[in-house]
Amino acid sequence: MSRLASQLAETTEKVNRFIEQIVDLEREPRPLYQAARHIIDAGGKRLRPYLVLKSCKLVGGREGDAIPTAAAIELLHTFTLIHDDIMDQDEKRRGTSTVHTKWGVPTAIVAGDLLFAKVYETITGFTDPRRVPRGRILQVLRCVSEATIAICEGQTLDMLFEHREIISEDEYFQMIRSKTAALFEASARCGGILGGAKKSQVEHLGKFGHHAGVAFQLIDDFLGLTADESVLGKPVGSDIREGKRTLIIVHALQHASDDQRKKILETLGNKSAPLGQIQETTDLINSLGSISYAEKRAREYVEKSKMALAVFPDTEDKEDLISLADLITARKY
Repeated sequence: MSRLASQLAETTEKVNRFIEQIVDLEREPRPLYQAARHIIDAGGKRLRPYLVLKSCKLVGGREGDAIPTAAAIELLHTFTLIHDDIMDQDEKRRGTSTVHTKWGVPTAIVAGDLLFAKVYETITGFTDPRRVPRGRILQVLRCVSEATIAICEGQTLDMLFEHREIISEDEYFQMIRSKTAALFEASARCGGILGGAKKSQVEHLGKFGHHAGVAFQLIDDFLGLTADESVLGKPVGSDIREGKRTLIIVHALQHASDDQRKKILETLGNKSAPLGQIQETTDLINSLGSISYAEKRAREYVEKSKMALAVFPDTEDKEDLISLADLITARKY
């Protein structure tokens, strides 16, 4: 196992153990807590918690001081996934049934709300003020709140774009900077804050997380059309059925002929489109160079993320963050 894989496994174990205390399956009403834990227990990469812990260590902080916030970030991420699945009417997540499919929409909504409340309970109730100054805890709360607002704005743009035939690349990037990159940025910034980083260091960590988050979403879009469904854990082509304006779709619609654009739009947002039609549309999009274009842009953002770390001394922790950035474009799910 590589060093990064080993560290991610360790982070998963530490964060999961902590979350098990926060979201206790023995607490009543049990269906609520079971629903809230369902996606967490199904797996996940824990990239955002790892980013919190590693950023804290990079600036000389103690990993233990950042574990509550790392867990809180994962709770926040899971809350967004549960509600996102409801909005998209997805039936699979991480290879298992989505929360609303298993427990119904009302319980899924409340489970997401519970996790959102637990985010703040975890940060304020479990970060030791004897080890972490209260001012830093307040900064973390502000950072998490700002990221949550950005996520809501990005999600709304994502939904609004589904009803527009054409959007620009600038609009697409505005959307994913809020919907996806904001939480990566917050993860890195929070880690730096908890580790006692200087303001300029926090800014550079934020840039690293932001650019890495943009790359992550671009690769997510890429995998949504090219991955092995059994590895991805959700249906391949679902973005096309849902009418998502990913960079791949934006590029394809901009470079398609009138006939090609008509064929793409006939499938885009057609939730009953058969698998064959989805594949034909995917092949057409691929022939326009749109899939490779998105992958290329992802690699550009990974390089930008690495450049943001140039101000830090060359240490193992810095190398680990660089490896994390490389993992974003190398991942298969």
